[in-house]
Amino acid sequence: MTSELKAPSAPAAPLPPVGLFPKLIFGSRWLQLPLYIGLIVAQAVYVLLFLKELWHLVVHSFDASEQQIMLVVLGLIDVVMISNLLVMVIVGGYETFVSRLNLSGHPDEPEWLSHVNASVLKIKLAMAIIGISSISLLRTFIEAGNLGTTRSNFTETGVMWQVLIHMTFIISAIGIAWVDRLSESGHGNKAEHG
Repeated sequence: MTSELKAPSAPAAPLPPVGLFPKLIFGSRWLQLPLYIGLIVAQAVYVLLFLKELWHLVVHSFDASEQQIMLVVLGLIDVVMISNLLVMVIVGGYETFVSRLNLSGHPDEPEWLSHVNASVLKIKLAMAIIGISSISLLRTFIEAGNLGTTRSNFTETGVMWQVLIHMTFIISAIGIAWVDRLSESGHGNKAEHG
């Protein structure tokens, strides 16, 4: 047995005292905790909705048309994408705005969590919203063959508005990414000149 001598570590510099008002302001971030718990409850509701829709798909799979099955499957995908959005908001938002999760080195740590910040979270959320909108629009397009009939759930005006809203999401996401890029290049220029 060999014993290794450890070098004495330098004493940690004492932290400056923090006043009561800054402590109160910094501690107010914990008021968001019930919001994230509420989103976890919403996630559980989406799991129940998914299981209910999956059960209907299995039970009615023999008497449903291919189009009906496709619409139910797209609905399931929509539920999963919204659930993924909830996970991003819960995990990323808590890590960014409330407290660190200390998952570093955990085998299940999400890859994106290591570089998450408010800017990255906004872009990821915008992309998830576009994905959800795309699935909804695809469902509408599949049903578009019924436009003008009593079997249609949509009107031509409704389809037009869905497309316009989807395009607004896309333009908004591009705008967010562009502003973020400008912001990053501005920080880079300050670092070079500072």
